[in-house]
Amino acid sequence: MLALVGFLIIIVMMLLIFRSKALPAFCFAVLPIIGALICGFSLADISDFIGKGVGSTWQTAILFIFSVTYFGIMNDAGLFDKLVDGLVKKAGKNITLILIFTSIIAMIGHIDGAAATTYLITIPTMLPIYKKMHIRPTVLLLLCGAATGIMNLVPWGGPTIRAATTANVDATELWIKMIPMQIFGLVSLIGIAIYLGVVETKRLAKLGLVAAETEEADEEKSVDLSLKRPKLLWFNLIFTIVLIIALVQKWLPTYAVFMVGTIIVLAVNYPDPQLQQKRIQAHAPSSIMLTVTLLCAGIFLGVMTQTGMVLEMSKVLISALPVGLQRYLHYIVGALGAPLGMVLGPDPYYYGIMPIIGQIVEPFGVTLDTVGRAMLIGENVGLSVSPVVPPTFLAIGLAGVDLKEHIKFSFLPLWALSVVMMLFAIIVGII
Repeated sequence: MLALVGFLIIIVMMLLIFRSKALPAFCFAVLPIIGALICGFSLADISDFIGKGVGSTWQTAILFIFSVTYFGIMNDAGLFDKLVDGLVKKAGKNITLILIFTSIIAMIGHIDGAAATTYLITIPTMLPIYKKMHIRPTVLLLLCGAATGIMNLVPWGGPTIRAATTANVDATELWIKMIPMQIFGLVSLIGIAIYLGVVETKRLAKLGLVAAETEEADEEKSVDLSLKRPKLLWFNLIFTIVLIIALVQKWLPTYAVFMVGTIIVLAVNYPDPQLQQKRIQAHAPSSIMLTVTLLCAGIFLGVMTQTGMVLEMSKVLISALPVGLQRYLHYIVGALGAPLGMVLGPDPYYYGIMPIIGQIVEPFGVTLDTVGRAMLIGENVGLSVSPVVPPTFLAIGLAGVDLKEHIKFSFLPLWALSVVMMLFAIIVGII
């Protein structure tokens, strides 16, 4: 019963979202509650599920509100102007070079293993360049997502820690064996950036647009020059660098870093309280809708996991596999890691499914750490399109892209990349 209702919720949700019949927030908030009631859970139970789910997303919601406001203020003050102009001048009209820069920045930005940090470093920095060069923001999200997924295999990354915990092995030991595959993935990412650069160049040529030139006059007219703070450029730059260091070093909770940082830069750049209020109001529309969606996603996550729907769904999928293929089950689940991780989320995937897979393949001599490495590849690379992971909403909010468009553009390329990486891992004996 739980599995059936769970599948129905997922199917109805996807149909409503992709046919633009309902907002994601509606689907996340309403459908799971209806499903839980059908399964016989009381309102008291559902209330507890919701509390646990929203409890896992509220920090990201606060982070999103203040990070969008922070980078919006920095953009108003002109912090990114010289960087944008410099990179555009360096690249000329070479869109491919811009996409390679994006990939490298995202790789470096994910050294701390936190997707939110990667998005906060890469997207606000590169988005103005993409707009000036007429590059679709979905390309930016795809490259950021791929870089995040590949780099997230590090031992301090959340998925690797989960897999290591389940396998009862050291996370570093689990990661070391995956380093060749990780390097292969990063090289593949540069190849994807080059390919997308060619695609975007041809697209712009077909549309008759000239990168970095045609919008400059209009853009200058639309910018309020009175908001620029050239004399505070070095303060804003140094403050932002310190803020990023604080994120990486975890001096404070991530959301607290941006809360405090936003208030400080707002006061320094715009001392007039009325102007401060206007700047907050100017950036509020960019954050409120995604914040609503993010909090509602907490309801979805809490109800789906706490009721046991996710675990029962995974058991049904595994039981449907022919007996003859059971010895290869870890390969199959690894290859399907992107769509499975997208629907289930990391906790049920590693703590719920991974032990079951391990029990099935153990008689064939496959160890649980091998299962963990196989499952890490696909789930990690495809995680950036998952609607049950809070950083996804942070990314699409920063880029100004609908969830539907992000999934349509990025899901298949990310899944393909994960499968190619897994094939490489099989060939070289990593799994």
